[in-house]
Amino acid sequence: MPTGNEKVNINILVMGQFRSGKSTIARKISNPEVTNINKHVSKKSDKEATKMKKKSFKYDRALKKLEAKHKHGTTIDTALFKFETTKYLVTVTDVTDRRDFIKNMITSISQTDCAILIVDSTAAPYRLDEQTREHALLAYNLGVKEMICCCNKMDATTPEYSEERYNEIVKSISSYLKRVGYTADIPFIPISSSKGDNLIERSTKLDWYNGPTLLRALDQIREPERHSDKPLRLSLKDHDEIGRNGIIAIGQIETGILKPGMKITIAPIGLTAKVKSVGMNRESVQEAFPGDIVGIHMTKKKIDLKRGYVASNSKDDPAKRAISFKSRLVILNLPGGCLIPNGYEAMLHCHTFHGCFLFKEIMSKSNLMSGTDDQDDQELKHITQVNPDHLDKGDIGIVEMVPREPTVVEAFEKYPPLGHFTITDMGQMVGVGVIMSVDKEDGDGANKRGKKSVVIKYGKKLVIAVADLILEALTTSYVNQLLCPESDDEEDDNEDNKR
Repeated sequence: MPTGNEKVNINILVMGQFRSGKSTIARKISNPEVTNINKHVSKKSDKEATKMKKKSFKYDRALKKLEAKHKHGTTIDTALFKFETTKYLVTVTDVTDRRDFIKNMITSISQTDCAILIVDSTAAPYRLDEQTREHALLAYNLGVKEMICCCNKMDATTPEYSEERYNEIVKSISSYLKRVGYTADIPFIPISSSKGDNLIERSTKLDWYNGPTLLRALDQIREPERHSDKPLRLSLKDHDEIGRNGIIAIGQIETGILKPGMKITIAPIGLTAKVKSVGMNRESVQEAFPGDIVGIHMTKKKIDLKRGYVASNSKDDPAKRAISFKSRLVILNLPGGCLIPNGYEAMLHCHTFHGCFLFKEIMSKSNLMSGTDDQDDQELKHITQVNPDHLDKGDIGIVEMVPREPTVVEAFEKYPPLGHFTITDMGQMVGVGVIMSVDKEDGDGANKRGKKSVVIKYGKKLVIAVADLILEALTTSYVNQLLCPESDDEEDDNEDNKR
């Protein structure tokens, strides 16, 4: 890890509902006083946006990869850019608005240290929308424990910069985030992305607000836990051939340390290559650590690299192709309203990998059912069924899964970043889970079976104590939702009836 006065690299994700102002916020906090973003690119953005007659989206272009298309007038891919705060070196991802690009969002969330949830404050009365709910749920269940919530477009509320609207949003969203599983105090910052209020400098128009600006809130997040003591795992995102000089592979270090001169193995294809140099922030470095997004110059001239491949140290527990794996998962939605049987196929999203997989065998399932209507004194029954025919919404299942294409996954206990996943079907999130054990290509990956889970009652909340450290936070999150099913809309309606 960086030592002395070196700043720590953190990865931030900007997410939220459609056209809530995510790209504008990302661009505003990266102004020339904060970051080294190319001014020429920014000016080109303005011209292209004017040409498209969509000035509110002028900042998208500065954040896009060269190959991104803008024919829809909205952000359709993920974008990376960097800037510095007093404490951190920040890499920001602007996540796609469009729901049909869910795999980009899941990849971004899975590699994030802190999420910035953007909320449109103009709707009156405020209702928590489905996309905001889904983004928050995904973020928590994919391991993002730090969150900042920004109430955007405060300049467009009625009246302008309404404290009442801000309080309404805070009450609604904080209630939902607690049910999802977030327990720490989450800052809610009233901002205006178009005016720049409370992004970098405090706004005099929001003098009723005493909290931090967005830039200050980023410095206040806890330093993320890294796994530099574990063997190297680097999930690949992209690559580029540079003629006779070899290949540049781009990816994020999940665990371990990467150094020039290291011999690496790329799984699942099993190729080996020597690392000629390591680049980060357009500079060569002698070491790169977990959380760093790096470019690796390799001596191999032609390698068919794909997104989702994993690089590892050839001399220290090299990564191998997964033949099958046992997982513990929670079913959140039923695709098309149908139960999920043995033989079910869907899409698996794990680190940067997206591919089809099969439910080979549902080994067991359990559900937590309340025996009383009193939420202050819940009597819970842990119902377990062995070798069931199907999984239903709310079921916690142990399933043997088989990938339909070559992939690399790891047991959550050993390599956490490569051991949790999301399941989607036809663009809808079906479930989330963690990997208990992996059967790898050479057979070495067959691990011991996990121990049984124990249910512990804890007042209004529920803690699922999993002896093998798997699915603790995930199950707690889902159970909290089961125990607190009342929606924010219903709460508002009840208050209206009382009046």
